[in-house]
Amino acid sequence: MKNLSRLMFAMLLILGYSNANAQDKNNPWQITIGANAVDNYPTEDVGGMFSDFFNVGDNWNILPSLSTISVSKNLGDGFSFGVAGSLNKIENWNAGSVSDLSYYGLDGLIKYNFLEGTTIDPYLGVGGGYTWIDEIGAGTLNGTVGLNIWFNENIGLTLQTAYKHSFEDYLAPHFQHTAGISIKFGGTDTDGDGIYDKDDACPDVKGIAAFNGCPDTDGDGIEDSKDACPNEAGLAELNGCPDADGDGIADKDDKCPTVAGLKALAGCPDADGDGVTDADDKCPTVAGPAANLGCPWPDTDGDGVLDKDDKCPKVKGTVANNGCPEVSAEVQKTLNAYAKTILFDTGKSSIQKQSQAVLGDIIKILNEYPNSNFTVEGHTDSVGSDKLNQELSDARANSVKEYLVANGIEASRLSAMGYGESKPIDKNTTSKGRANNRRVEINLAK
Repeated sequence: MKNLSRLMFAMLLILGYSNANAQDKNNPWQITIGANAVDNYPTEDVGGMFSDFFNVGDNWNILPSLSTISVSKNLGDGFSFGVAGSLNKIENWNAGSVSDLSYYGLDGLIKYNFLEGTTIDPYLGVGGGYTWIDEIGAGTLNGTVGLNIWFNENIGLTLQTAYKHSFEDYLAPHFQHTAGISIKFGGTDTDGDGIYDKDDACPDVKGIAAFNGCPDTDGDGIEDSKDACPNEAGLAELNGCPDADGDGIADKDDKCPTVAGLKALAGCPDADGDGVTDADDKCPTVAGPAANLGCPWPDTDGDGVLDKDDKCPKVKGTVANNGCPEVSAEVQKTLNAYAKTILFDTGKSSIQKQSQAVLGDIIKILNEYPNSNFTVEGHTDSVGSDKLNQELSDARANSVKEYLVANGIEASRLSAMGYGESKPIDKNTTSKGRANNRRVEINLAK
């Protein structure tokens, strides 16, 4: 008997250690270890059924050590099936004392738990087994009533009484009472989130109990599968997405996420209510049509400068030049190529008639840039005195200016200056070089 007791204790340690981390209340396996008491007095005619049932000192045979172990498996819907082994030493039997008799029992039990999953968990059971007293055995039919008191989801106290009825004369019917510690185990938790696969809606992904084991990565109270922005905490009404500016439009759909705006404008503001977002509205505080970039004034030439501010409202220009076109290096080069071909009478400032065509081309260019000012510059070669050359260059520059003004160019846009022989562009030692130095230039005023 001592060896059997040690064996049962070893089984307890192994099973208890291997399942110490089980936590789910739905763990299908349960092991119970403890002590048992055997009593046949209430079944004898001496006292009648249940007479003197609780006379522990005179009638109960108790082995004060580990003396019973049972293992059961949940079958579902409150039912379970288990087997139990027990041993004892009989000193009181048939209302009298006997010499120490060995007692061994091996029993099977089908039981029904009335309040499975609660702290107080009563049950009834029926089963059968085989019992030996002093190595003489007989089969028994068993009826059981018991109670589990669970301290937590895994560990509890089990109290049980079984009536074991034998149909053999050499084994009297008797009661066997047991008390022990029960441990539930065997549940599977693949993702390790404390919610076992049996009840886990997302068994392969760590989650939380509130969502049946499914995750809420951003912690906003909306499970990831229903969260349009699972990595950013947001609002339930926006399917879990944030709304930084509080305009009711999720940041992911908001073109102006830091400024409260209108849904019709994808979350961007429209201060003047003209349907043009402030960012695109040239007049954000004054309502105007979209065709006018949100301003009440048009932009006829479409250069981004409103007519009211455009100094060239009918000619496409640049914002930097107040809506007027800017003179490019290429245009400047063309302008001076024309100017250099203007011919004067020898030693005079009078323009030859044949230069009128090229002057017409110059006028066309100047009219394309009505907001630009130009300087007409006169230059000579080195033949003659400095004084005469300076006077001649001044006269020729002014002669060209006067011609241009007389043909429609505003005088305020033009200035004239002579440089004499001070800025040659070629050698004055050859006739060709001197011809190149005798010239007029028309340059953009800086």
